[in-house]
Amino acid sequence: MKAVRIAVQAAVTLAVVAGAQAATMKPLPPKPSVGDIVKESKPADWRALDPENTLYMDLPLGRVVIELAPTFAPNHAANIKALARENYFDGLVILRSQDNFVVQWGDPDEKNPKQPKKAKMTLKGEFTVPLKNDTQFTRLKDVDGYAPQVGHSNGFPVGRDPKTGETWLAHCYAMVGVGRDADADSGGGTALYVVTGQAPRQLDRNITVVGRVVSGMPLLSTVPRGPAPMGFFDKPEMQVPIKAFRVAADVPEAERSKFEVMRTDSATFQKVVEAQRNRGGPWTKVAAGHVDLCNAPIPVREQK
Repeated sequence: MKAVRIAVQAAVTLAVVAGAQAATMKPLPPKPSVGDIVKESKPADWRALDPENTLYMDLPLGRVVIELAPTFAPNHAANIKALARENYFDGLVILRSQDNFVVQWGDPDEKNPKQPKKAKMTLKGEFTVPLKNDTQFTRLKDVDGYAPQVGHSNGFPVGRDPKTGETWLAHCYAMVGVGRDADADSGGGTALYVVTGQAPRQLDRNITVVGRVVSGMPLLSTVPRGPAPMGFFDKPEMQVPIKAFRVAADVPEAERSKFEVMRTDSATFQKVVEAQRNRGGPWTKVAAGHVDLCNAPIPVREQK
């Protein structure tokens, strides 16, 4: 019994000491969330979209806003704008929605496809560009399985390889690419797709990526999945019509969508990435200490 009394007394003593320590310890300050950091950001942390490199795809349920990345695909970006300016996409359709992969739009008639008036049907693939072309790269410290280095360039997720001297846009969610056949130079922008599933990074450096959807992804990711192979629609009534496809610079100012993208070379963006890498708050029990390139959020806000 004496041993029991000693054990109980020791337990009580430890509890009293622990309670006293807890009473004097200050709680750790909560880590700021991505939302907190965005809310506290300054005007200099943001940049407006360039109307000359912004596309509007108007669908029956709303507008999709796409930002082009001419630094990484200059010829395709110029050709897609030329297609838009000759109204090539107007009246065409979303013709494919493959689960956990992509939504694609263009001409569903493969036998007699619509021909551009002045724009080109095909171009040489622009899968990578020289490192010297990209002067706005900000590297992530996290490792990546698809590229020796990854990070962001002016609002776009990118991979790079210093040994080969090449850099490229990554196939993250919401990135827009150019459909092609087996021939590397068989695409030109008349068929476009957006990534709607888990990032298919195996496509990096195999397809020309031209930009990113900055607004309107719910209009694309919720398109019903196509029943035919690869998610194609086998009935015309399943296709989603494109009402208009325009360059923002050609749209009257009053009709433009005014969005800003957080500058990915800013200190505030690095705080956003760190908040995603090591989430705080009472819900998180184990901080990952790592962030995947395609899970590093690139904040977008609409100007008031």
